[in-house]
Amino acid sequence: MAKKSTGATPAARALTRAGVPHTLHEYDHDPRAESYGMEAATALGLDPARVFKTLMASVDRLPGTGRPGLVVAVVPVSGQLDLKALARAVGAGKAQLADPGAAERATGYVVGGISPIGQKRQHPTVVDASALDHPTVFVSGGRRGLDLEIAPADLVGVTGATTAPVGRP
Repeated sequence: MAKKSTGATPAARALTRAGVPHTLHEYDHDPRAESYGMEAATALGLDPARVFKTLMASVDRLPGTGRPGLVVAVVPVSGQLDLKALARAVGAGKAQLADPGAAERATGYVVGGISPIGQKRQHPTVVDASALDHPTVFVSGGRRGLDLEIAPADLVGVTGATTAPVGRP
């Protein structure tokens, strides 16, 4: 039986509601995959520099509040998140990767399927500046095995993100 299209994720619904052009790309997710982002790049036949992973980080002070909290970082799957650069980008003193359970509770998504779009609560978001080098980028569509293709400017706009060099090779 064919896979049923799953455009009903919160991310896809948010983009449709906002009138943002996007394309859904489904692939067969392997639960044994070590890197969800590289799995997506390989399965979809894409340059890993165009596929971005969504990571949640805890910072010691959030912009505008000065209180600790969570921020979203969107970086290429071909590299890693630079936590010091992320902290600088949001005006915090330090950042560390968030506890996976806290990330799931804050976003409404499961690890490996966390989308920067359509999260349960909006969080300050930083998209790596390299996204602007591509006509479109791919981010999680809100579940494992589903990616969204979107123009970088639309990704920044719909998430209220800033761009900064927060990824490293």
